[in-house]
Amino acid sequence: MVLPFLSKYLKENLHFTYGEVGWIMVAFGLGSMLGSWIGGKLTDKIGFYKIMIFSLFTSGILFFILQYITTFWGLCFGMFIIMAISDMFRPAMFVSLSVYAKPENRVRALSLVRLAVNLGFTAGPALGGLIIVGMGYQGLFWVDGSTCIIAILIFAFFIKEKKRIPVVTQDIKIPKSIYKDKPFWLLLFISFITFMVFLQIFSTLPLYHNEKFGLSEFQTGMLLSINGLLVFLFEMPIVSRLERKKANKIKNIFYGSLFIALGYYILLFDSWVGILVISIILLTFGEIFSFPFGNAVALSRAPKGQEGQYMGLYTMSFSMAHIVSSKTGLDIISHFGYAVNWIVMGSLGIVALLGCVWLNKMVSNEQK
Repeated sequence: MVLPFLSKYLKENLHFTYGEVGWIMVAFGLGSMLGSWIGGKLTDKIGFYKIMIFSLFTSGILFFILQYITTFWGLCFGMFIIMAISDMFRPAMFVSLSVYAKPENRVRALSLVRLAVNLGFTAGPALGGLIIVGMGYQGLFWVDGSTCIIAILIFAFFIKEKKRIPVVTQDIKIPKSIYKDKPFWLLLFISFITFMVFLQIFSTLPLYHNEKFGLSEFQTGMLLSINGLLVFLFEMPIVSRLERKKANKIKNIFYGSLFIALGYYILLFDSWVGILVISIILLTFGEIFSFPFGNAVALSRAPKGQEGQYMGLYTMSFSMAHIVSSKTGLDIISHFGYAVNWIVMGSLGIVALLGCVWLNKMVSNEQK
């Protein structure tokens, strides 16, 4: 609930400049990257269960404290620490799926987690807005921190710790060291590019809606809600069908990259406002095909005992994309305009697509 309103809170309530808000958000992204890396390492050493409980419980406490920090350097440090701790949760959570979900259900389990995340992103801002109106920003910090603590207490009460079991890799010769696993590093590159391009949906696209077509915040919100609604309706059925057909996971990422590229290229035909709806639909189906199968490929490559490291680095690629995405898009727009940005983002989608072709060839050679 806090994060969608963070930049507004920093600018309007604490009166920071745009530059200062930008640096606080950079600290946010760097903390997220560090948390993903540490979370992956510690998951392999002490187990996902303890990391999940520590991360979410401590994050709740830190949200209570964060509302009392009002200085620039204090908030840089505070956001860095809170994200470093809260994002330890993600790699641990991904590894937990290798225990609580059967191997044949793992991609669907990942999709179910993504469904929960999308529902949270849909409900969180709406609830957050109501809390701000009724209780102010301080109420937002208290409620968000409380929900973190309540959620993990429910988890700890109902879900008992289980030990990890080996992941079946169909006799693929995966290097013992993560740093020698070339296909995995190529997957990280593809994922970073795909994440970075897709995340324009939350940064440059809303500005484009207003500056090009004069849409209000409400109209932009309704457009973006199409994304969450389509993911809610279609991701699980599509993923389940592809899993039953034993479709090639890397080829699914390929199709996702293609949809994302088309979602930006189509914005070049800007004479009709309806093109915005088509773009959102294409980007959403790109997300549906790319993200759950990217998670699944990353997890499937992890040797026993190294799942945390693999998923830590994988989630770091998402954190890095967050840092780079908006800055890159806004810089391109300020110097060259929206059309050039759509061409660049679409072309990066094609780069990810070609990377999938190369990755599929590398993995096929491993199986020979």
